[in-house]
Amino acid sequence: MRILGIDPGLQVCGYGCLETAADKDSLVEAGVIQTDDAQPMEVRLNQIAEDAGSLLERFSPQVVAVEELYSHYAHPKTAILMGHARGVILAKCAEAGAEVKSFSATRIKKSLTGNGRASKEQVQRTIQTLLSLPQVPEPADVADAIAAAMCCANSMVTLKSRL
Repeated sequence: MRILGIDPGLQVCGYGCLETAADKDSLVEAGVIQTDDAQPMEVRLNQIAEDAGSLLERFSPQVVAVEELYSHYAHPKTAILMGHARGVILAKCAEAGAEVKSFSATRIKKSLTGNGRASKEQVQRTIQTLLSLPQVPEPADVADAIAAAMCCANSMVTLKSRL
């Protein structure tokens, strides 16, 4: 099964495609979608939509794991901007007929490290270890996307074991 993890953002969206198997998960590809902050919002959102559509077409994932919105009340603008990016990503998933699963940042971290408040560095090192990567995934947006995909894979294994 293929799971595409996406960490939505207006300037940088991380992505990571995970191939899951009964005995081992492997990373197919990971990277970023990056927009030019000098461009108008609608141009940036269109680029995210086009790039997300290309990823969905190229990887043909059965499931797309997307991090839920998280915001401190002190930074509502950040949540609104991230929400725009998340919205166009979800629209492209619907257009492609991909199933979407959303996870909170704390659930993703707890699924991987056992600690819902783990640092970004701890998440990166855990991913490196679990997927036997030669180095930690960078930037953090890429690690967050891979972590979302791994959390999704873990939740599906847990669900199957309960049935």
